[in-house]
Amino acid sequence: MSTAPTSTQKPSDDAATAARRPAFFNRQRLASLVVWIAFACYVIPLAIAQPQFISFYNIISILMLISVYALIGFGEGVVVLSGGIDLSVGSIVGLAGVVAAVILTGHSGVGWCLVAIAGGVLAGLLIGAFNGIAVALLNIPSFVATLGTLSIALGVGYVFSAGQQISIDNDPFLNISINAYFGIPIPIYIMFIVFLLLWLVLSKTRFGRYIYAVGGNIQAAFVAGLPIRRVLISAFVISGGLSGLAGVLLAAQITAGIASTGSGYELTAIAAPVIGGISLAGGRGSIAGALFGVILLGTIDNGLTILNVSPFYQHIIRGFIIILAVFLDTIASRRKLV
Repeated sequence: MSTAPTSTQKPSDDAATAARRPAFFNRQRLASLVVWIAFACYVIPLAIAQPQFISFYNIISILMLISVYALIGFGEGVVVLSGGIDLSVGSIVGLAGVVAAVILTGHSGVGWCLVAIAGGVLAGLLIGAFNGIAVALLNIPSFVATLGTLSIALGVGYVFSAGQQISIDNDPFLNISINAYFGIPIPIYIMFIVFLLLWLVLSKTRFGRYIYAVGGNIQAAFVAGLPIRRVLISAFVISGGLSGLAGVLLAAQITAGIASTGSGYELTAIAAPVIGGISLAGGRGSIAGALFGVILLGTIDNGLTILNVSPFYQHIIRGFIIILAVFLDTIASRRKLV
């Protein structure tokens, strides 16, 4: 959310300076430019040194790898745009996979496959609604509320699975991650369809304008009479539902429901939108930024793997990227995060 000028600021002078400054030197644009330049400096030399990096097979591998992360990142992006944060997405992924696996135990056929998908997504929607109610109606800070539901969802997943891996042998369900059309697996189609729908909602609908208004300045949104509580609850429901869908797709890929399978995913979910230009302060950025952010992270991981870089070092590099992204966001928003 934006803040009012402090007593030491001179709004009129700032406005005059901004008016004289060329649009190219806008802080947000410069921050985005730095990210693009860094991405190009990584991809171009790697593509020259390792031609297989830009092969069709490897590009599909990257998109397949990020399809689950992208769905989570899209939902997180909506929450961040509304001025909040959702730490429960990783646990929702695990819970949704367990729910789907439990439903499919001892059952086969397309009908049960659809029920399992619906069950996993519904589990995510319910957790998302719980988060939204805690934040919007009980006024609990989103960081605290979703930190609590992170533990709750993980615990429920363990209870449902009795702490065990639940194998899945329903062929129609497993085919979700196996079948491909024109060489492109189904999860990639789902990723881009969800992206397109969210882009249309956020850029072309009243609800999308409300999301930006609430995230940009919640006090102004209140004065304007916007349905703030409904907007916040809806944002968390979207995040929970997409995390549930991601959990279902992941369960199909690993052929099992595992409660802890999404642990740590919240880091990537938060990093991707921020790297793509969605401000942690809320109200600024686009869902396309979340897609770019997750593609960037997936490309970096894939490239490091091709270069045989140890997974231990990959975690270190990912951490520095997250810190850099937040630093650039801080500069762009001219706010100090504490």
